[in-house]
Amino acid sequence: MPNPKSPRVRAVPAVTRAIAILRLLSRSRSPQSLKAIAESLDLVPSTALHIVRALVAEDLLQVDPLTKRYRLGVGMLPLARAVLENSDFPNLVRPKLDDLSHRYGVMAIGVEVPDLDNMIVIALARSQAPVRLHVDVGSRFPALISATGRCVAAFCGQPQKEIEKRFRLLRWHNAPSYDSWRKEVELVRRQGFSIDRGNYIDGVTIVAVPVLNSQGTISHTIAAVGLGSQLDRARSLALANDMGVAAREVAAQLPPQF
Repeated sequence: MPNPKSPRVRAVPAVTRAIAILRLLSRSRSPQSLKAIAESLDLVPSTALHIVRALVAEDLLQVDPLTKRYRLGVGMLPLARAVLENSDFPNLVRPKLDDLSHRYGVMAIGVEVPDLDNMIVIALARSQAPVRLHVDVGSRFPALISATGRCVAAFCGQPQKEIEKRFRLLRWHNAPSYDSWRKEVELVRRQGFSIDRGNYIDGVTIVAVPVLNSQGTISHTIAAVGLGSQLDRARSLALANDMGVAAREVAAQLPPQF
């Protein structure tokens, strides 16, 4: 939720639409036609055409000359690389994720939480164990979903009305009731970690701990994903404890603005 004291942001439709096109294509596993892009984003085709041509000229999109389909271009790579190389959190958390993944056989994930709407994966360590969650660096998920979402709700410092509004839009495999979820959020606030057992994805256990900034509000999380049969209660608690240690060590090294 925007800070009420922050400067008013004037809408720039061309920029907003260009970003929407980039995000759409980042989620697509195959190139998209201009018609598909325009329909997906409710754009006038001629408007979409002008924007994609500008993005192609900057190498942010590529177009196949035969099929006239668009995909992300190589010009995205230096931008993404600069974000990761110049960001403190991915560099600090990556060794922790590698260690957790190796010791527990889980997929360990470093997540940035910019707002109540999205969380973004910015670091990742995979295990050899089969896990039914497709995730890569750059993947985006609703900020309040699963174990990380409970951490966000517990430590974001945002009005309860805004949190509830977004919770009502979430899609779970086995959705908790809002009252039950609120009680779980309060427990997370006391114990400092969250465990999602099959609520978000059937048969999958997700453990998350918050990374808190100097004001005590959440800026990032560390999450671990494993099969429910792999992470029983004792092992999940041990994992959560080690993740908490890692989160506090990372938080201590982040600059004050986090």
